Amino acid sequence: MAQRKAFLTTRPGPWSVLVPIVAVLAGILFATSGTVAQGRSLRSDAAGLPDIIREQTQDNARMTGDLQKLTLEVDELTRDSAPGNTVIQGLDEKADALGVSAGRTAVEGPAVEVQLDDSDLTSDRLPPGRTVDDIVVHQQDVQAVVNAFWAGGAEAMMIQDQRIIATSAIRCVGNTLILQGRVYSPPYRIRAIGDPDSLRDILGQSPEIQIYQEYVKAVGLGYEVTTHDRLEFPAYAGSITPEHATAAE
Repeated sequence: MAQRKAFLTTRPGPWSVLVPIVAVLAGILFATSGTVAQGRSLRSDAAGLPDIIREQTQDNARMTGDLQKLTLEVDELTRDSAPGNTVIQGLDEKADALGVSAGRTAVEGPAVEVQLDDSDLTSDRLPPGRTVDDIVVHQQDVQAVVNAFWAGGAEAMMIQDQRIIATSAIRCVGNTLILQGRVYSPPYRIRAIGDPDSLRDILGQSPEIQIYQEYVKAVGLGYEVTTHDRLEFPAYAGSITPEHATAAE
């Protein structure tokens, strides 16, 4: 006699009830995330200070280039708009004369270059009585060279790849230099167009540079002076409008 086979029956378990609920909740979460993110990643993209500075430096370099192009276009349109106008020509001549002093024109001529660099010493090999601050180039060291060049009759000056003027601010952040929105690491190159003999003489007379040279001997800071027969400097691209002024006596 054939044996009957028992029918297998299944009763709904707890998971079969939870699966639809979990699916609904997941859908709500996905929809909420998409609304909040608005196409952006919800993960933290916070960058460190060096990354932020590098990004801002690239933006500043790009905008500086755009400014130079627009300035040239404005100058060309101004000249083309009124050909033969003697009033405009006279104003242009005065502007060109003032532009040299304001750094608004490109300059070329003989130059002197000073290069400052950190020492090769490490913190564990410092001479007795010295600290890590003694083996790096500081803001006042760069400023000392800049001041000496201006005092020596420099007609134009550059630090690294930027043209500077008398009001350019030089700031030190850690062991880097911030100049007009860009960040630089040593070695620092300061170049000045002018009479080479006068510029070299004033470097030797500067008390601040004499102190720096003592550290050159003591801890090996870098200091190199080079004379160039001819260098070309671009026009200054930053703003020359003063934010603060004091009436002269």
